[in-house]
Amino acid sequence: MYDQGVDILAFGAHADDVEIGMGGSLAKWATEGKEVIICDLTEAELSSNGDVVTRREEAQKSAEILGVRERLNLSFPDRGLAIVDEHIREMVRVIREYKPRVIFAPFHKDRHPDHGHCSQLVTEAFFSSGIRKYQVSGGIPTHKPAYLYHYMINGFTTPTFLVNITNYIDQKVRALQAYESQFFINQNRVHTPLTEGYIETVTARERLFGKEVGVSFAEGFISNKPLLLHNDLFGEEI
Repeated sequence: MYDQGVDILAFGAHADDVEIGMGGSLAKWATEGKEVIICDLTEAELSSNGDVVTRREEAQKSAEILGVRERLNLSFPDRGLAIVDEHIREMVRVIREYKPRVIFAPFHKDRHPDHGHCSQLVTEAFFSSGIRKYQVSGGIPTHKPAYLYHYMINGFTTPTFLVNITNYIDQKVRALQAYESQFFINQNRVHTPLTEGYIETVTARERLFGKEVGVSFAEGFISNKPLLLHNDLFGEEI
């Protein structure tokens, strides 16, 4: 258990989800000394390419590239992310154990149903984690994170705010390239949306977001509630 709590806990349905949506931001914050944890809900055992062992190795390599402190996997069933109490309680246990200040989840509008279900599960767990009478195994005390934000995987929507990742886009690309089984094709793999120039598509999206705010690359996030501005009234980075 982390007595002081971590700064960031980022949830994804599958290993590579978090990297696609916010790998550059995680690399940036880790470089700045923030403690970052990634929690994948499934082992992506139904992926068209790769296998559980390969995906696990790729996920760990990617996390090391980003500077992530720890990576967890809850081994929920791939394509089985139902909004059920069993899943919510396990995620609440993780939130209470690591005590993050900020939680990230996929944006609910996405072509892959698992990403939308992951978003719903994180929203449920975020709320329930602060309820005293909502008990989980281990008797861990409640914890109420300060913020819940959403990142984009396959979808493209107007973000609430952007994070400048110009100096970290190469790190993000290397983290994605660590998933060789997913983003590169060979004679033993089948063609999927991920093998058809997907990394280039992601970087193009971040370039478009960057143009909106006058930087080379940026990642977009959605907040469910208004943001309180401090020192960025004149467009300075927070």
